[in-house]
Amino acid sequence: MTDVTIYHNTACSTSRKTLDLLRAHGVTPRVVEYLKTPPDRATLTAILAGLGMRPSQLLRRKGGKAAELGLDRPETTEEDILAAMLAHPVLMERPVVVTAKGARIGRPPEAVLELLG
Repeated sequence: MTDVTIYHNTACSTSRKTLDLLRAHGVTPRVVEYLKTPPDRATLTAILAGLGMRPSQLLRRKGGKAAELGLDRPETTEEDILAAMLAHPVLMERPVVVTAKGARIGRPPEAVLELLG
């Protein structure tokens, strides 16, 4: 399969497992280390559309950065969260695999397999 992109964090074991799973299925994805090369607004918006999610659903709450930035407050808007993800890509849940069929968060890694068949 061509045109598969994984938004990958090399320090994350689940992200590494998802990448290994893709490769085991004969896929050579484009690997974007999103902490080094974060998506721009248009790309992040497209990822969200492919996932069928709002920014709050892609927000990584584990790790404390979301709370540190006050993103857990009830008055926080989706636009606030999107802006925070653009400024701090660590706030994106990971890994995210994107294909022409859509996008999936690789938690568990096997969740991305439905994009391949």
